[in-house]
Amino acid sequence: MLVKVFGAAVQGIDALVVTIEVNCSQGIRFFMVGLPDAAVKESHERIVSAVEHNGYRFPRKQVIVNMSPADIRKEGAAYDLPLAVGILASDEKIETGKLSEYMLMGELSLDGSILPIKGALPIAIKAREEGFKGLIIPKANVREAAVVNHLDVYGVENITEVIRFLNGEIELEPTVIDTRAEFFKEYTHFDLDFSDVKGQESVKRAFDVAAAGGHNIILIGPPGAGKSMMAKRLPSILPPLTLQEALETTKIHSVAGRMERGSSLLSQRPFRAPHHTISPVALVGGGAFPQPGEISLAHNGVLFLDELPEFSRQVLEVMRQPLEDRKITIARAKYSIEYPAGVMLVASMNPCPCGYYNHPEKECICSPGTIQRYLGKISGPLLDRIDIQVEIVPVPFEKISDTRPAESSESIRRRVIAAREIQAARFADYPGIHCNAQMTTRLLNQFAVPDEAGLKRLKDAMNRFHLSARAYDRILKVARTIADLEGSEGVQVQHINEAVNYRNLDRENWGDR
Repeated sequence: MLVKVFGAAVQGIDALVVTIEVNCSQGIRFFMVGLPDAAVKESHERIVSAVEHNGYRFPRKQVIVNMSPADIRKEGAAYDLPLAVGILASDEKIETGKLSEYMLMGELSLDGSILPIKGALPIAIKAREEGFKGLIIPKANVREAAVVNHLDVYGVENITEVIRFLNGEIELEPTVIDTRAEFFKEYTHFDLDFSDVKGQESVKRAFDVAAAGGHNIILIGPPGAGKSMMAKRLPSILPPLTLQEALETTKIHSVAGRMERGSSLLSQRPFRAPHHTISPVALVGGGAFPQPGEISLAHNGVLFLDELPEFSRQVLEVMRQPLEDRKITIARAKYSIEYPAGVMLVASMNPCPCGYYNHPEKECICSPGTIQRYLGKISGPLLDRIDIQVEIVPVPFEKISDTRPAESSESIRRRVIAAREIQAARFADYPGIHCNAQMTTRLLNQFAVPDEAGLKRLKDAMNRFHLSARAYDRILKVARTIADLEGSEGVQVQHINEAVNYRNLDRENWGDR
C-alpha cells in the first residue's frame, strides 16, 4: 500500500515541504532514497525499536521510502516521526484519512519518546503557508511553534499518542499562544541598567547616539574602565523589537537550536558576546551542515566583540561584508543559503598591549612600534565600518563613591525611541532603510547636508586630522542622528563638532607619543 506523509526540511531560516512516500510490498528488504544523510538512514533502527516497544510490529515486508524533492539533502533525526507513521500507515496499522491534513516532525527515542527538534518555528510557518490543518511536533517545541496563528499545533510526548490520534481513538488538545501577550510580557524588563554606571557621561552620550541611529561603536580604554559593563547595558536602551523583528529573530534561534525549552517568542533584542578564539565559520555561519553563526544570532540586536585586536585577522576580515550588506550568503556546490545579519557592532579594546597608554596615573611600558603593531591588527576597511570611536578613561574615586543614581536606561530609551520615530518617518518611502546608519550616499546628500558653518568645520577637521573619505560619510550619519536627538530639522555646526569628536582612531597621529 502506498501512502504519503508530510514533513519539512529547513534551509537557511526557511522551510520547505518534504513528501515522504512509503510503499510496502512482498519481500523483506528496506530501501530509503531521496538524498537522506547518515542520521536519516539510521532512523530505521530507531523506528523498529520505538514501534515494537509500544506494542506495534514493524512490517516484515519490503519497505521502500522516497523523500521528495529528491534533489534536496535531508539532514538530521527529525524525520523519525513522519517516517514511522508512513511505514505503519503503509502496513495498514494507521488510518490514512488524516495524513494529508497534518505535517509531522520529531526525533524518536528507542522507547518511542519524541525528542526536541531544531527549526520548529519556520516549519510551523511553512505548514500554515501550505494550508495544512495542523502540525504535530515534540512537546518541548510546542510553545515555539504555537506562536503561528491559524494553525493547530499539537505537542506530543510518545509515538503512541500520534498513532491513536490519527486512528481517531483519542483527541489531542492544540496549544494556543496569545502571541501579542507573550511578546509584550517581558520586552521591557532588563536585568542590567545604565543607572548602575558611575561617571562616564561622555561615553554614555556616545551610546545614546549609537542606539538612536543604529551606529556601530568601538570603545578604547584601559582595563577596568567600564567598557564591557556599558556594552552589556546597550540592549536596555535600544528600541523594543517589533512583532515582525521578534518573529524573524526567533526563527534564527529556532533553526540554530538555541531556544530554551518551553519558550515561545523572543521579546528582547539578542546580545551575543563570542570569545576571541572563535573561528570564522562559528562567527558568520556555515559548516558541513550549515548553521547560523554568532553574527546571525545577534540579528536585530548587539554583537559585542571584547578585546577586538585579540580576534584572528581572518575572523575580523570576514565581518566586513556582513556589516555592509546586513546579510550572509553561504554558497555550496548545489545550493546557497542566506542568513540575515543586521547587527549593531559594539567592540572594545585596550589602547596598547599593556593597556595603559594615555592612562592618567599608570605608565605605559609599550614602545611606539609595539602600539602601532597592536592597533594595526584592526584593518582600515573594518574600522571604516565603525561609525563611533570613543576613548574611555578610568572613573575617578569621587564618581565611583557617589551614591546618587545615574540616569536610568528607561530615560535614555525614551530619547532613542523618539529619534528612531523621526527616522522611521523620514525613510518611510525607502524599503530596507530604517535608521541613519543605513543611509546611502544619495540619502546623505538629501537628508544630512550641514549648514555653511558646519560644512566649514567638517572641512577643517578633514584637513587637520587627515580623515578618509569614508570617515566623511560616517561623520555626516552620526551628525544627522545627533540632530534627530535634539529634534533639529537640519544638521548644524554643533552636531558636526560632536560627530567629529567620535572619530578618534581615524586621526593619523592617534597612538603617537
